[in-house]
Amino acid sequence: MTALKDLHCRPPTGQPPMGEIEAMVQLARVDGWSLRDGALEKRFDFADFHHTMAFVNAVAWVAHGEDHHPDLAVAYNRCTVRYRTHSVGGLSLNDFICAAKVDALRP
Repeated sequence: MTALKDLHCRPPTGQPPMGEIEAMVQLARVDGWSLRDGALEKRFDFADFHHTMAFVNAVAWVAHGEDHHPDLAVAYNRCTVRYRTHSVGGLSLNDFICAAKVDALRP
């Protein structure tokens, strides 16, 4: 099976949201992420604001490259990344692909 981080997002045209069973299967492929209120979410902790903002900028770079954008909650030493495919009204494979790419940003 190809690693999620090696895949690329595709437009989810006409696609229904991912079902609960498939979401659980994909959740097992990303470390430390959780399903919360219909979205895929993970909190990242950092030493200081500088490192937090470097991470936020790297996440923005991933989002731009994949044309799939998360919601970010940014604080001094943490950032919560939240994915949900708004065009399908729930989760899609794109959310899990981007989550894996975000995980790959951290050593």
